[in-house]
Amino acid sequence: MHSAQELVANVVTLASLPTVYLHIRDELDAPTGSATSVAHAISADPAISSSLLRLANSAFYGYGGRIDTITRAVTILGIQQVHDLVLAISASDAFSLFAPQHLDMPRFWRGSVMRGLAAREIGRNQGMIGVERLFVIGLLSDIGHLVMYQTIPELTHEARTVATANREPLHEVERRIAGCDHAEVGAALMAQWRLPTTFVDIIGAQGNPRLAGDYVYEAAMVHVAARIAEADQENESSTAAAERIAPVIWSLLDMEPASLRRIRESAELDLSAYTALFFPNLGNARA
Repeated sequence: MHSAQELVANVVTLASLPTVYLHIRDELDAPTGSATSVAHAISADPAISSSLLRLANSAFYGYGGRIDTITRAVTILGIQQVHDLVLAISASDAFSLFAPQHLDMPRFWRGSVMRGLAAREIGRNQGMIGVERLFVIGLLSDIGHLVMYQTIPELTHEARTVATANREPLHEVERRIAGCDHAEVGAALMAQWRLPTTFVDIIGAQGNPRLAGDYVYEAAMVHVAARIAEADQENESSTAAAERIAPVIWSLLDMEPASLRRIRESAELDLSAYTALFFPNLGNARA
């Protein structure tokens, strides 16, 4: 049996965040941190700078090519949103060379984008402020599976096979077979990367949102977003997907199960374009 910390320790040297992200995080934490210093840190990495400008000028952010420098990007988007976008870019790059057994990477990242879009749409539906952070948290919420498929591929594959065959919750089967589940592993990686507590607590409690403390509401959103992404990949109906979500989750969010269909449809509208935007080398592959 394995622990989440053990699995993360085995990949952290292979999947580390770049120096530019660490500098941005330090600037955010520092009392003297400024937009100018954040822009300077990003500009030191041409690849991340290019990706950030491509995202900032995409149709989804609505600036129509008017953001031509990193300084302007930081000024218009704000330090926090730039932090989250650079984190998304950095995390995907950190795992870009991974080719785990039993895991189709284009399918995995497409599902991750769907999680992010669905989480953001739920946040919008609830009238939340700062829903772009929900997109990034949703995008990273299944990253524990990347670690598990890289380190214990046979056990992880077995757990998914058993869960599917017996229609059991995947996280429960993973704990029984592997000793830990993908949410625990994801949270351990977020903690190892020293990401904000928001990421650690929400991702760690996505299977049981009531364990998320101050972030129970957001964890419930990610929980629903994960079910939507699974339904998309398994061609499951929205009605069936909604039925697999416990009533306590709907009550916690003050949402009706019937709303899942509209949220899913809205997320699906942007799925291909967002996948191409964040992962241009993947194409539109779908397993």
